[in-house]
Amino acid sequence: MVETRPLSSGSQSARRAMIDSQLRTSGVVGDDVIRRMGEVAREDFVPASVKGVAYVDRAIPLGDGKFLAAPLVHGKMLQEAAPKPHESAIVVDGGSGYLAELLRPLVASLKVLTPQEALEAGRGKKADLLIIDGAAEHIPDALAKRLADNGRIVTGIVRDGVTHLAQGRKLAGTIALQPIAEIGIPRLPQFDEPKGWRF
Repeated sequence: MVETRPLSSGSQSARRAMIDSQLRTSGVVGDDVIRRMGEVAREDFVPASVKGVAYVDRAIPLGDGKFLAAPLVHGKMLQEAAPKPHESAIVVDGGSGYLAELLRPLVASLKVLTPQEALEAGRGKKADLLIIDGAAEHIPDALAKRLADNGRIVTGIVRDGVTHLAQGRKLAGTIALQPIAEIGIPRLPQFDEPKGWRF
């Protein structure tokens, strides 16, 4: 968890501009989403060399295949997720920790997994909400099993090389996803479809 600190006037201005020109104009208007994205400092989740561009409307590479997705991606994900205070949630982190920090006070409990950890079998209570901070070609079985039946999922998906925001539910043990909007979301290579032989 990142410690909240006083905002500089530059950070306040950048955050207001992000909310007014990137989020609200694209339909991200939920009170909790706007409040959290106004409170959490994106610049605290990127290397010092790119702090000055933390609020631009594109993904920021963090090195080692990790990223901070564009503000609109996280805003739309949180709005679609509609987290509730009594829920347990899982975030598969794209590498920045930012989305998890946005979500943390909006749910009763939060587990954060790396993409590699998401490929491994889990134990304990199943989550009501799963958010994947990245675009996946498929949802690994081990991760799907961590979501309770009738639990909700919000993720990026890759279809024909194009990334989309998608939401869905787990019903009768199977996750069904519905694409919502085409949007640039950094891909998670760990969740690519297994490649097989073709003749």
